[in-house]
Amino acid sequence: MNIAHYIPLFPFLAFVINIFMGRRLKVASAYVSIAACVLAFIFSLLVFQGFSAGQGSYSLGTWLVINGKSLNFGVIVDPLTIMMLLIVTFIGCFILIYSIGYMHDDPRFSRYFAYISLFMSSMLGLVLADNFILLLIFWEGVGLCSYLLIAFWYERPAAAAAGLKAFITTRIGDTGFLVGILILFFACGTFHFTDLKSVTGPESLLTLAAILIFTGAMGKSAQFPLHVWLPDAMEGPTAVSALIHAATMVAAGVYLVARCFPLFSAHPMALQTVAVIGGISALMAATIATVNNDIKRVLAYSTISQLGLMMLGLGVGGLSAGTFHLMTHAFFKALLFLCAGSVIHAVGTQDIQKMGGLLSKMKITGATFCIGTLALAGVPPFAGFWSKDEILLTAWNNHHPILFVVALLTSFLTAFYMARLIFLVLFGSARSQLHAHESPLTMTIPLMVLSVFAAFAGFIGAPIKEVGMEAHGGSFLIMAISTVVSLTGLGLAYLLYIRRIVLIPVSSVSGLHNLLVNKYYIDEIYDYVLIKPCLRLCQGSFVFDAKIVDGLVNAMASITQFFSGLLRKTQTGLIQNYLFVQILSLVLLLIWLLKI
Repeated sequence: MNIAHYIPLFPFLAFVINIFMGRRLKVASAYVSIAACVLAFIFSLLVFQGFSAGQGSYSLGTWLVINGKSLNFGVIVDPLTIMMLLIVTFIGCFILIYSIGYMHDDPRFSRYFAYISLFMSSMLGLVLADNFILLLIFWEGVGLCSYLLIAFWYERPAAAAAGLKAFITTRIGDTGFLVGILILFFACGTFHFTDLKSVTGPESLLTLAAILIFTGAMGKSAQFPLHVWLPDAMEGPTAVSALIHAATMVAAGVYLVARCFPLFSAHPMALQTVAVIGGISALMAATIATVNNDIKRVLAYSTISQLGLMMLGLGVGGLSAGTFHLMTHAFFKALLFLCAGSVIHAVGTQDIQKMGGLLSKMKITGATFCIGTLALAGVPPFAGFWSKDEILLTAWNNHHPILFVVALLTSFLTAFYMARLIFLVLFGSARSQLHAHESPLTMTIPLMVLSVFAAFAGFIGAPIKEVGMEAHGGSFLIMAISTVVSLTGLGLAYLLYIRRIVLIPVSSVSGLHNLLVNKYYIDEIYDYVLIKPCLRLCQGSFVFDAKIVDGLVNAMASITQFFSGLLRKTQTGLIQNYLFVQILSLVLLLIWLLKI
Protein backbone atom coordinates (compact mmCIF):
# COMPACT_ATOMS: atom_id res chain seq x y z
CA MET A 1 0.00 0.00 0.00
CA ASN A 2 1.50 3.32 -1.12
CA ILE A 3 0.89 5.78 1.72
CA ALA A 4 4.18 7.69 1.99
CA HIS A 5 2.82 10.76 0.19
CA TYR A 6 0.23 11.25 2.94
CA ILE A 7 2.90 11.88 5.58
CA PRO A 8 3.54 15.60 4.79
CA LEU A 9 -0.21 16.23 4.56
CA PHE A 10 -0.84 15.73 8.29
CA PRO A 11 1.35 18.61 9.53
CA PHE A 12 0.17 20.72 6.57
CA LEU A 13 -3.44 20.25 7.67
CA ALA A 14 -2.38 21.21 11.20
CA PHE A 15 -0.87 24.39 9.75
CA VAL A 16 -4.10 25.24 7.91
CA ILE A 17 -6.24 24.62 11.00
CA ASN A 18 -4.00 26.61 13.32
CA ILE A 19 -3.43 29.54 10.98
CA PHE A 20 -7.17 30.06 10.40
CA MET A 21 -8.66 28.85 13.69
CA GLY A 22 -5.77 29.31 16.10
CA ARG A 23 -7.32 32.21 17.99
CA ARG A 24 -10.35 30.11 18.80
CA LEU A 25 -8.38 26.98 19.59
CA LYS A 26 -5.80 28.77 21.78
CA VAL A 27 -3.90 26.07 23.76
CA ALA A 28 -5.63 23.34 21.76
CA SER A 29 -3.65 24.44 18.70
CA ALA A 30 -0.65 22.72 20.25
CA TYR A 31 -2.54 19.44 20.45
CA VAL A 32 -3.59 19.75 16.81
CA SER A 33 0.07 20.01 15.77
CA ILE A 34 1.13 17.19 18.10
CA ALA A 35 -1.65 14.89 16.83
CA ALA A 36 -0.62 15.59 13.23
CA CYS A 37 3.01 14.84 14.04
CA VAL A 38 2.08 11.60 15.79
CA LEU A 39 0.06 10.52 12.76
CA ALA A 40 3.01 11.36 10.51
CA PHE A 41 5.27 9.25 12.75
CA ILE A 42 2.83 6.31 12.66
CA PHE A 43 2.64 6.48 8.87
CA SER A 44 6.45 6.64 8.74
CA LEU A 45 6.56 3.42 10.74
CA LEU A 46 4.08 1.86 8.31
CA VAL A 47 6.26 2.96 5.39
CA PHE A 48 9.26 1.37 7.13
CA GLN A 49 7.27 -1.83 7.59
CA GLY A 50 6.18 -1.77 3.96
CA PHE A 51 9.74 -1.20 2.76
CA SER A 52 10.89 -4.19 4.80
CA ALA A 53 8.20 -6.20 3.01
CA GLY A 54 9.44 -5.10 -0.41
CA GLN A 55 7.50 -1.91 -1.08
CA GLY A 56 9.56 1.00 -2.37
CA SER A 57 9.40 4.13 -4.49
CA TYR A 58 6.37 4.87 -6.63
CA SER A 59 5.04 7.48 -9.04
CA LEU A 60 1.82 9.46 -8.68
CA GLY A 61 1.64 10.45 -12.33
CA THR A 62 3.23 12.70 -14.93
CA TRP A 63 3.64 16.27 -13.80
CA LEU A 64 5.44 18.04 -16.66
CA VAL A 65 6.87 17.24 -20.08
CA ILE A 66 10.01 19.25 -20.88
CA ASN A 67 11.69 18.84 -24.27
CA GLY A 68 10.00 15.49 -24.64
CA LYS A 69 11.21 14.34 -21.20
CA SER A 70 8.52 13.35 -18.72
CA LEU A 71 8.83 14.60 -15.16
CA ASN A 72 6.90 12.23 -12.92
CA PHE A 73 5.38 13.36 -9.67
CA GLY A 74 6.27 10.72 -7.09
CA VAL A 75 8.07 9.75 -3.90
CA ILE A 76 11.29 7.93 -3.24
CA VAL A 77 11.36 5.34 -0.46
CA ASP A 78 14.71 3.89 0.56
CA PRO A 79 16.69 3.56 3.83
CA LEU A 80 17.83 7.20 3.68
CA THR A 81 14.25 8.44 3.27
CA ILE A 82 12.94 6.23 6.06
CA MET A 83 15.69 7.32 8.44
CA MET A 84 14.88 10.99 7.81
CA LEU A 85 11.12 10.45 8.12
CA LEU A 86 11.49 8.75 11.48
CA ILE A 87 13.95 11.33 12.80
CA VAL A 88 11.88 14.37 11.75
CA THR A 89 8.58 13.02 13.06
CA PHE A 90 9.91 11.44 16.26
CA ILE A 91 12.05 14.37 17.38
CA GLY A 92 9.43 16.81 16.12
CA CYS A 93 6.82 15.29 18.42
CA PHE A 94 8.93 15.91 21.51
CA ILE A 95 9.89 19.41 20.43
CA LEU A 96 6.19 20.21 20.03
CA ILE A 97 5.41 18.80 23.48
CA TYR A 98 8.30 20.79 24.95
CA SER A 99 6.99 23.94 23.24
CA ILE A 100 3.75 23.83 25.22
CA GLY A 101 5.63 24.75 28.37
CA TYR A 102 8.22 26.95 26.71
CA MET A 103 5.75 29.11 24.75
CA HIS A 104 2.79 29.01 27.15
CA ASP A 105 2.76 32.78 27.79
CA ASP A 106 3.41 33.89 24.22
CA PRO A 107 0.58 35.93 22.66
CA ARG A 108 1.21 34.29 19.27
CA PHE A 109 1.05 30.76 20.68
CA SER A 110 -1.16 29.29 17.94
CA ARG A 111 0.77 31.00 15.14
CA TYR A 112 3.98 29.43 16.48
CA PHE A 113 2.50 25.94 16.21
CA ALA A 114 1.15 26.73 12.74
CA TYR A 115 4.62 27.71 11.54
CA ILE A 116 6.23 24.66 13.16
CA SER A 117 3.72 22.36 11.44
CA LEU A 118 4.38 23.97 8.05
CA PHE A 119 8.10 23.65 8.69
CA MET A 120 7.77 19.91 9.35
CA SER A 121 5.50 19.43 6.35
CA SER A 122 8.08 21.07 4.08
CA MET A 123 10.89 18.94 5.48
CA LEU A 124 8.93 15.72 5.11
CA GLY A 125 8.00 16.61 1.54
CA LEU A 126 11.65 17.39 0.84
CA VAL A 127 12.90 13.95 1.90
CA LEU A 128 10.13 12.16 -0.01
CA ALA A 129 10.64 14.03 -3.31
CA ASP A 130 11.92 11.77 -6.06
CA ASN A 131 13.23 14.54 -8.32
CA PHE A 132 15.09 17.83 -8.07
CA ILE A 133 12.16 20.06 -9.04
CA LEU A 134 9.82 18.67 -6.41
CA LEU A 135 12.62 18.80 -3.85
CA LEU A 136 13.34 22.42 -4.75
CA ILE A 137 9.72 23.39 -4.04
CA PHE A 138 9.84 21.95 -0.53
CA TRP A 139 13.42 23.20 -0.14
CA GLU A 140 12.17 26.77 -0.56
CA GLY A 141 9.32 26.00 1.82
CA VAL A 142 11.85 25.07 4.48
CA GLY A 143 13.69 28.34 3.83
CA LEU A 144 10.49 30.37 4.16
CA CYS A 145 9.53 28.67 7.42
CA SER A 146 13.00 29.19 8.86
CA TYR A 147 12.61 32.92 8.19
CA LEU A 148 9.19 33.00 9.85
CA LEU A 149 10.41 31.12 12.93
CA ILE A 150 13.80 32.80 13.38
CA ALA A 151 12.09 36.19 13.15
CA PHE A 152 9.10 34.99 15.18
CA TRP A 153 9.64 37.71 17.79
CA TYR A 154 9.90 40.29 15.02
CA GLU A 155 9.30 43.19 17.40
CA ARG A 156 12.89 42.65 18.52
CA PRO A 157 15.24 44.23 15.94
CA ALA A 158 17.86 41.49 16.42
CA ALA A 159 15.32 38.75 15.65
CA ALA A 160 14.00 40.55 12.56
CA ALA A 161 17.56 41.08 11.30
CA ALA A 162 18.48 37.44 11.99
CA GLY A 163 15.50 36.16 10.00
CA LEU A 164 16.40 38.39 7.07
CA LYS A 165 20.05 37.36 7.26
CA ALA A 166 19.13 33.66 7.22
CA PHE A 167 16.78 34.14 4.28
CA ILE A 168 19.23 36.14 2.15
CA THR A 169 22.27 33.95 2.93
CA THR A 170 20.48 30.73 2.05
CA ARG A 171 19.13 32.34 -1.13
CA ILE A 172 22.73 32.75 -2.30
CA GLY A 173 23.31 29.02 -1.99
CA ASP A 174 19.92 28.23 -3.50
CA THR A 175 20.75 30.26 -6.60
CA GLY A 176 23.74 28.03 -7.22
CA PHE A 177 21.58 25.00 -6.47
CA LEU A 178 19.03 25.99 -9.13
CA VAL A 179 21.74 26.64 -11.74
CA GLY A 180 23.30 23.26 -10.93
CA ILE A 181 19.97 21.49 -11.42
CA LEU A 182 19.48 23.17 -14.79
CA ILE A 183 23.01 22.32 -15.94
CA LEU A 184 22.44 18.70 -14.93
CA PHE A 185 19.16 18.57 -16.84
CA PHE A 186 20.50 20.10 -20.06
CA ALA A 187 23.60 17.87 -19.87
CA CYS A 188 21.82 14.62 -19.06
CA GLY A 189 18.11 15.22 -19.61
CA THR A 190 16.92 14.12 -16.17
CA PHE A 191 15.69 15.55 -12.91
CA HIS A 192 15.17 12.19 -11.18
CA PHE A 193 17.42 10.96 -8.39
CA THR A 194 17.19 7.35 -9.53
CA ASP A 195 18.93 8.32 -12.78
CA LEU A 196 22.02 9.76 -11.06
CA LYS A 197 23.77 6.37 -10.98
CA SER A 198 23.84 6.23 -14.77
CA VAL A 199 24.18 9.86 -15.89
CA THR A 200 26.71 10.49 -18.63
CA GLY A 201 27.92 13.73 -20.14
CA PRO A 202 30.86 16.13 -20.25
CA GLU A 203 33.00 15.51 -17.18
CA SER A 204 33.70 19.17 -16.47
CA LEU A 205 30.04 20.14 -16.88
CA LEU A 206 28.80 17.44 -14.52
CA THR A 207 31.49 18.34 -11.98
CA LEU A 208 30.35 21.96 -12.14
CA ALA A 209 26.72 20.87 -11.72
CA ALA A 210 27.62 18.81 -8.64
CA ILE A 211 29.56 21.67 -7.04
CA LEU A 212 26.71 24.12 -7.72
CA ILE A 213 24.23 21.68 -6.20
CA PHE A 214 26.52 21.54 -3.18
CA THR A 215 26.26 25.33 -2.78
CA GLY A 216 22.60 24.79 -1.93
CA ALA A 217 23.67 22.34 0.76
CA MET A 218 26.27 24.85 1.99
CA GLY A 219 23.56 27.44 2.51
CA LYS A 220 21.04 25.21 4.25
CA SER A 221 23.62 23.34 6.34
CA ALA A 222 25.55 26.52 7.19
CA GLN A 223 28.90 25.52 5.73
CA PHE A 224 31.76 27.96 5.26
CA PRO A 225 31.48 30.61 3.90
CA LEU A 226 27.65 30.60 4.08
CA HIS A 227 27.59 29.72 7.77
CA VAL A 228 27.10 33.24 9.13
CA TRP A 229 23.31 33.04 9.42
CA LEU A 230 23.16 30.11 11.84
CA PRO A 231 24.54 31.71 15.04
CA ASP A 232 22.21 34.69 14.58
CA ALA A 233 19.29 32.28 14.17
CA MET A 234 19.46 31.82 17.95
CA GLU A 235 17.24 34.91 18.20
CA GLY A 236 14.26 32.63 17.57
CA PRO A 237 12.57 30.51 20.26
CA THR A 238 14.85 27.79 21.63
CA ALA A 239 12.46 25.03 20.58
CA VAL A 240 12.77 26.36 17.02
CA SER A 241 16.55 26.23 17.36
CA ALA A 242 16.29 22.59 18.40
CA LEU A 243 14.14 21.76 15.38
CA ILE A 244 16.30 23.70 12.92
CA HIS A 245 19.59 22.34 14.26
CA ALA A 246 18.58 18.76 14.83
CA ALA A 247 15.99 17.42 12.44
CA THR A 248 15.00 19.87 9.75
CA MET A 249 16.69 22.75 7.99
CA VAL A 250 20.39 22.14 8.57
CA ALA A 251 19.89 18.41 8.04
CA ALA A 252 18.49 19.16 4.58
CA GLY A 253 21.91 20.07 3.17
CA VAL A 254 23.54 16.88 4.39
CA TYR A 255 20.54 14.93 3.11
CA LEU A 256 20.93 16.55 -0.33
CA VAL A 257 24.58 15.51 -0.63
CA ALA A 258 23.72 11.99 0.56
CA ARG A 259 20.84 11.78 -1.91
CA CYS A 260 23.10 12.93 -4.76
CA PHE A 261 26.04 10.81 -3.60
CA PRO A 262 26.21 8.78 -6.87
CA LEU A 263 26.75 12.05 -8.75
CA PHE A 264 29.41 13.28 -6.34
CA SER A 265 31.26 9.98 -6.09
CA ALA A 266 31.48 9.77 -9.89
CA HIS A 267 33.26 13.13 -9.99
CA PRO A 268 36.17 13.21 -7.53
CA MET A 269 36.73 16.97 -7.65
CA ALA A 270 33.17 17.60 -6.48
CA LEU A 271 33.56 15.06 -3.69
CA GLN A 272 36.86 16.62 -2.62
CA THR A 273 35.15 20.02 -2.51
CA VAL A 274 32.56 18.60 -0.12
CA ALA A 275 35.29 17.15 2.10
CA VAL A 276 37.43 20.30 2.19
CA ILE A 277 34.53 22.67 2.87
CA GLY A 278 33.30 20.28 5.55
CA GLY A 279 36.73 20.15 7.18
CA ILE A 280 37.11 23.93 7.19
CA SER A 281 33.63 24.38 8.65
CA ALA A 282 34.17 21.73 11.32
CA LEU A 283 37.45 23.11 12.61
CA MET A 284 36.59 26.80 12.28
CA ALA A 285 33.26 26.58 14.13
CA ALA A 286 34.75 24.37 16.86
CA THR A 287 37.45 26.94 17.63
CA ILE A 288 34.90 29.76 17.85
CA ALA A 289 32.74 27.73 20.23
CA THR A 290 35.60 27.49 22.72
CA VAL A 291 35.37 31.21 23.61
CA ASN A 292 31.67 32.03 23.16
CA ASN A 293 29.69 32.80 26.31
CA ASP A 294 26.14 32.54 24.95
CA ILE A 295 24.73 29.10 25.76
CA LYS A 296 22.71 28.88 22.54
CA ARG A 297 25.48 30.25 20.32
CA VAL A 298 27.94 27.68 21.65
CA LEU A 299 25.50 25.01 20.52
CA ALA A 300 24.97 26.84 17.22
CA TYR A 301 28.68 26.78 16.42
CA SER A 302 28.71 23.18 17.56
CA THR A 303 26.03 22.45 14.96
CA ILE A 304 28.08 24.08 12.20
CA SER A 305 31.08 22.04 13.32
CA GLN A 306 29.20 18.74 13.42
CA LEU A 307 27.57 19.39 10.05
CA GLY A 308 31.05 20.04 8.72
CA LEU A 309 32.12 16.71 10.16
CA MET A 310 29.21 15.02 8.35
CA MET A 311 30.22 16.69 5.08
CA LEU A 312 33.80 15.61 5.67
CA GLY A 313 32.58 12.04 6.18
CA LEU A 314 30.59 12.14 2.96
CA GLY A 315 33.47 13.80 1.12
CA VAL A 316 35.95 11.05 2.00
CA GLY A 317 33.55 8.47 0.59
CA GLY A 318 31.69 7.54 3.75
CA LEU A 319 28.01 7.67 2.81
CA SER A 320 26.99 5.47 5.72
CA ALA A 321 29.36 7.30 8.10
CA GLY A 322 28.01 10.75 7.23
CA THR A 323 24.35 9.73 7.42
CA PHE A 324 24.96 7.74 10.61
CA HIS A 325 26.34 10.85 12.27
CA LEU A 326 23.35 12.80 10.94
CA MET A 327 21.07 10.38 12.79
CA THR A 328 22.89 10.36 16.12
CA HIS A 329 23.48 14.12 15.99
CA ALA A 330 19.75 14.73 15.61
CA PHE A 331 19.05 13.11 18.97
CA PHE A 332 21.76 14.64 21.13
CA LYS A 333 21.65 18.08 19.51
CA ALA A 334 17.87 18.30 19.97
CA LEU A 335 18.43 17.25 23.58
CA LEU A 336 21.14 19.87 24.13
CA PHE A 337 19.08 22.71 22.70
CA LEU A 338 16.05 21.73 24.74
CA CYS A 339 18.26 21.55 27.83
CA ALA A 340 19.58 25.02 27.02
CA GLY A 341 16.01 26.24 26.65
CA SER A 342 15.15 24.75 30.03
CA VAL A 343 18.09 26.57 31.61
CA ILE A 344 17.17 29.87 29.96
CA HIS A 345 13.53 29.40 31.00
CA ALA A 346 14.68 28.94 34.59
CA VAL A 347 17.32 31.66 34.96
CA GLY A 348 16.30 34.23 32.34
CA THR A 349 19.74 34.70 30.79
CA GLN A 350 21.84 33.08 28.07
CA ASP A 351 25.22 34.23 29.44
CA ILE A 352 27.04 31.21 30.83
CA GLN A 353 29.40 33.48 32.79
CA LYS A 354 26.42 34.43 34.97
CA MET A 355 25.43 30.83 35.70
CA GLY A 356 27.00 28.09 37.79
CA GLY A 357 25.87 25.50 40.31
CA LEU A 358 22.58 24.79 38.53
CA LEU A 359 22.84 21.00 38.75
CA SER A 360 21.62 20.91 42.36
CA LYS A 361 18.59 23.06 41.48
CA MET A 362 17.74 21.50 38.11
CA LYS A 363 18.57 17.82 38.49
CA ILE A 364 16.66 16.48 35.47
CA THR A 365 17.84 19.22 33.13
CA GLY A 366 21.38 18.95 34.48
CA ALA A 367 21.59 15.16 34.18
CA THR A 368 20.20 15.09 30.65
CA PHE A 369 22.48 18.02 29.70
CA CYS A 370 25.46 15.93 30.81
CA ILE A 371 24.27 12.93 28.77
CA GLY A 372 23.90 15.09 25.67
CA THR A 373 27.36 16.56 26.26
CA LEU A 374 29.00 13.14 26.56
CA ALA A 375 27.24 12.02 23.37
CA LEU A 376 28.39 15.09 21.45
CA ALA A 377 31.91 14.83 22.86
CA GLY A 378 32.15 11.28 21.49
CA VAL A 379 32.71 9.51 24.80
CA PRO A 380 31.97 5.77 24.60
CA PRO A 381 29.43 4.23 24.69
CA PHE A 382 27.26 7.28 23.96
CA ALA A 383 25.74 7.77 20.50
CA GLY A 384 28.19 10.32 19.14
CA PHE A 385 31.16 8.05 19.75
CA TRP A 386 30.05 5.42 17.24
CA SER A 387 29.18 7.77 14.40
CA LYS A 388 32.23 9.98 14.89
CA ASP A 389 34.42 6.89 14.97
CA GLU A 390 32.96 5.80 11.62
CA ILE A 391 33.93 9.14 10.05
CA LEU A 392 37.47 8.91 11.43
CA LEU A 393 37.79 5.32 10.28
CA THR A 394 36.56 6.14 6.78
CA ALA A 395 38.98 9.05 6.46
CA TRP A 396 41.84 6.83 7.63
CA ASN A 397 41.00 3.84 5.45
CA ASN A 398 40.46 5.98 2.35
CA HIS A 399 43.86 7.64 2.80
CA HIS A 400 42.94 11.21 3.74
CA PRO A 401 45.50 11.90 6.50
CA ILE A 402 45.00 15.69 6.61
CA LEU A 403 41.24 15.40 6.88
CA PHE A 404 41.70 12.66 9.48
CA VAL A 405 43.77 15.06 11.60
CA VAL A 406 41.18 17.82 11.08
CA ALA A 407 38.44 15.46 12.30
CA LEU A 408 40.55 14.52 15.34
CA LEU A 409 41.21 18.17 16.22
CA THR A 410 37.49 18.86 15.84
CA SER A 411 36.73 15.98 18.20
CA PHE A 412 39.17 17.33 20.77
CA LEU A 413 37.75 20.85 20.58
CA THR A 414 34.19 19.51 20.73
CA ALA A 415 34.88 17.71 23.98
CA PHE A 416 36.65 20.79 25.35
CA TYR A 417 34.00 23.42 24.61
CA MET A 418 31.11 21.19 25.67
CA ALA A 419 32.86 20.37 28.95
CA ARG A 420 33.52 24.09 29.40
CA LEU A 421 29.83 24.74 28.83
CA ILE A 422 28.49 22.32 31.43
CA PHE A 423 31.21 23.15 33.96
CA LEU A 424 30.32 26.84 33.78
CA VAL A 425 26.55 26.23 33.74
CA LEU A 426 25.99 23.24 36.02
CA PHE A 427 28.97 22.96 38.33
CA GLY A 428 30.93 25.19 40.70
CA SER A 429 29.27 28.01 42.59
CA ALA A 430 26.71 30.50 41.31
CA ARG A 431 28.32 33.62 39.85
CA SER A 432 25.20 35.79 40.11
CA GLN A 433 21.87 35.90 41.92
CA LEU A 434 19.79 33.60 39.73
CA HIS A 435 16.68 31.97 41.17
CA ALA A 436 16.75 28.72 39.23
CA HIS A 437 13.99 26.12 39.32
CA GLU A 438 13.27 22.92 37.45
CA SER A 439 11.13 23.22 34.32
CA PRO A 440 7.60 21.76 34.09
CA LEU A 441 6.96 18.17 33.02
CA THR A 442 6.02 19.21 29.48
CA MET A 443 9.64 20.31 29.14
CA THR A 444 11.47 17.69 31.21
CA ILE A 445 9.74 14.57 29.81
CA PRO A 446 11.07 15.21 26.28
CA LEU A 447 14.52 15.72 27.82
CA MET A 448 14.40 12.33 29.52
CA VAL A 449 13.19 10.51 26.41
CA LEU A 450 15.75 12.13 24.10
CA SER A 451 18.54 11.45 26.61
CA VAL A 452 17.87 7.72 26.26
CA PHE A 453 18.36 7.94 22.50
CA ALA A 454 21.40 10.20 22.92
CA ALA A 455 22.91 7.49 25.06
CA PHE A 456 22.00 4.39 23.06
CA ALA A 457 21.08 5.40 19.47
CA GLY A 458 24.63 4.66 18.39
CA PHE A 459 24.09 0.95 18.85
CA ILE A 460 21.48 1.01 16.08
CA GLY A 461 24.13 1.63 13.45
CA ALA A 462 27.33 0.74 15.27
CA PRO A 463 29.41 -1.77 13.28
CA ILE A 464 29.01 -4.50 15.91
CA LYS A 465 29.93 -7.25 13.47
CA GLU A 466 32.89 -5.40 12.02
CA VAL A 467 34.83 -4.17 15.02
CA GLY A 468 37.41 -6.92 14.68
CA MET A 469 40.82 -6.07 13.28
CA GLU A 470 40.37 -8.62 10.54
CA ALA A 471 37.09 -7.15 9.25
CA HIS A 472 37.79 -3.47 9.79
CA GLY A 473 41.51 -2.85 9.70
CA GLY A 474 42.74 -0.50 12.42
CA SER A 475 39.29 0.10 13.95
CA PHE A 476 40.43 -0.67 17.51
CA LEU A 477 43.32 1.76 17.12
CA ILE A 478 41.04 4.49 15.75
CA MET A 479 38.56 3.89 18.57
CA ALA A 480 41.34 4.16 21.13
CA ILE A 481 42.74 7.35 19.59
CA SER A 482 39.25 8.87 19.37
CA THR A 483 38.49 8.05 23.00
CA VAL A 484 41.80 9.43 24.25
CA VAL A 485 41.32 12.64 22.27
CA SER A 486 37.81 13.17 23.67
CA LEU A 487 38.84 12.43 27.24
CA THR A 488 41.81 14.78 26.86
CA GLY A 489 39.46 17.57 25.81
CA LEU A 490 37.24 16.90 28.81
CA GLY A 491 40.25 16.78 31.13
CA LEU A 492 41.69 20.06 29.86
CA ALA A 493 38.36 21.80 30.43
CA TYR A 494 38.24 20.31 33.95
CA LEU A 495 41.66 21.75 34.78
CA LEU A 496 40.78 25.18 33.42
CA TYR A 497 37.24 25.64 34.65
CA ILE A 498 36.90 23.44 37.74
CA ARG A 499 40.40 23.35 39.19
CA ARG A 500 41.11 26.86 37.81
CA ILE A 501 44.67 25.94 36.84
CA VAL A 502 46.24 28.47 34.46
CA LEU A 503 48.31 26.41 32.04
CA ILE A 504 49.63 29.33 29.93
CA PRO A 505 49.57 33.11 30.46
CA VAL A 506 46.44 34.73 29.09
CA SER A 507 48.49 37.50 27.45
CA SER A 508 50.26 34.98 25.25
CA VAL A 509 47.02 33.99 23.52
CA SER A 510 45.18 37.31 23.64
CA GLY A 511 45.52 37.83 19.89
CA LEU A 512 44.11 34.38 19.14
CA HIS A 513 41.36 34.94 21.69
CA ASN A 514 40.33 38.20 20.01
CA LEU A 515 40.35 36.49 16.63
CA LEU A 516 38.00 33.78 17.91
CA VAL A 517 35.75 36.18 19.82
CA ASN A 518 35.31 38.16 16.61
CA LYS A 519 34.58 34.93 14.68
CA TYR A 520 37.59 35.38 12.37
CA TYR A 521 36.08 38.74 11.36
CA ILE A 522 34.08 37.00 8.63
CA ASP A 523 30.97 39.09 9.32
CA GLU A 524 33.10 42.23 9.16
CA ILE A 525 34.64 41.09 5.87
CA TYR A 526 31.18 40.50 4.42
CA ASP A 527 30.11 43.89 5.70
CA TYR A 528 33.09 45.65 4.10
CA VAL A 529 33.29 43.69 0.84
CA LEU A 530 29.61 42.99 0.09
CA ILE A 531 27.06 44.70 2.30
CA LYS A 532 28.40 48.27 2.36
CA PRO A 533 29.16 48.35 -1.41
CA CYS A 534 25.67 47.02 -2.09
CA LEU A 535 24.16 49.68 0.18
CA ARG A 536 26.21 52.38 -1.57
CA LEU A 537 25.07 51.02 -4.93
CA CYS A 538 21.48 51.10 -3.71
CA GLN A 539 21.91 54.67 -2.48
CA GLY A 540 23.47 55.65 -5.82
CA SER A 541 20.61 53.97 -7.65
CA PHE A 542 18.16 55.87 -5.46
CA VAL A 543 19.86 59.17 -6.28
CA PHE A 544 19.90 58.33 -10.03
CA ASP A 545 16.23 57.38 -9.87
CA ALA A 546 15.29 60.49 -7.91
CA LYS A 547 17.38 63.01 -9.83
CA ILE A 548 17.63 61.63 -13.38
CA VAL A 549 14.66 59.32 -13.99
CA ASP A 550 12.19 61.26 -11.87
CA GLY A 551 13.75 64.52 -13.11
CA LEU A 552 13.06 63.67 -16.76
CA VAL A 553 9.50 62.64 -15.98
CA ASN A 554 8.94 65.80 -13.95
CA ALA A 555 10.49 67.92 -16.74
CA MET A 556 8.06 66.50 -19.28
CA ALA A 557 5.23 67.23 -16.89
CA SER A 558 6.46 70.81 -16.40
CA ILE A 559 6.73 71.42 -20.16
CA THR A 560 3.26 70.06 -20.70
CA GLN A 561 1.96 72.21 -17.87
CA PHE A 562 3.63 75.33 -19.36
CA PHE A 563 2.10 74.94 -22.83
CA SER A 564 -1.25 73.91 -21.41
CA GLY A 565 -1.14 77.14 -19.38
CA LEU A 566 -0.65 79.13 -22.55
CA LEU A 567 -3.43 77.33 -24.40
CA ARG A 568 -5.73 77.66 -21.44
CA LYS A 569 -5.74 81.46 -21.92
CA THR A 570 -7.48 81.07 -25.26
CA GLN A 571 -10.46 79.49 -23.56
CA THR A 572 -12.18 82.76 -22.54
CA GLY A 573 -15.78 81.65 -22.80
CA LEU A 574 -16.71 84.73 -24.95
CA ILE A 575 -18.39 83.91 -28.28
CA GLN A 576 -17.12 87.05 -29.97
CA ASN A 577 -13.51 86.01 -29.25
CA TYR A 578 -14.09 82.61 -30.82
CA LEU A 579 -15.75 84.24 -33.89
CA PHE A 580 -12.83 86.63 -34.21
CA VAL A 581 -10.33 83.73 -34.20
CA GLN A 582 -12.38 81.82 -36.79
CA ILE A 583 -12.67 84.84 -39.14
CA LEU A 584 -8.99 85.66 -38.71
CA SER A 585 -8.06 82.06 -39.49
CA LEU A 586 -10.29 82.09 -42.57
CA VAL A 587 -8.77 85.33 -43.85
CA LEU A 588 -5.25 84.01 -43.37
CA LEU A 589 -6.17 80.79 -45.16
CA LEU A 590 -7.61 82.72 -48.15
CA ILE A 591 -4.52 84.92 -48.36
CA TRP A 592 -2.32 81.85 -48.40
CA LEU A 593 -4.44 80.12 -51.07
CA LEU A 594 -4.67 83.21 -53.32
CA LYS A 595 -0.92 83.70 -53.04
CA ILE A 596 -0.42 80.18 -54.24
